[in-house]
Amino acid sequence: MVSESRLRVTVVYSPAAREVGEVSLELAAPCSVLQALQQSGLLARYPEIDNLLTTVGVWGRKAPLDQLLRDQDRVEVYRPLRVDPKVARRERFVSQGSRGTGLFDKKRAGAKAGY
Repeated sequence: MVSESRLRVTVVYSPAAREVGEVSLELAAPCSVLQALQQSGLLARYPEIDNLLTTVGVWGRKAPLDQLLRDQDRVEVYRPLRVDPKVARRERFVSQGSRGTGLFDKKRAGAKAGY
């Protein structure tokens, strides 16, 4: 059992697709997002993380580095997008053409148009 002055926190970073670095920590309360990130060792293991410029979140919501954590929080370190999602979608649409896309691409045999 964790006492009132200790927090259990998980810090997660994914440097590439299907690769996840996860560290579970027990920290003294109060503890900020930045302190948890520094104590996790992920900054040393993954030098591409710049702790002042990186975007972080707690349970999927963007959080400032000075936000205080609660017990059982999950700190997530986000990497920058390599491709703008709108550009990627346009490129996929151009490569597969307009016939193979859209809501009504798959139709049942004998169905009316639009169903």
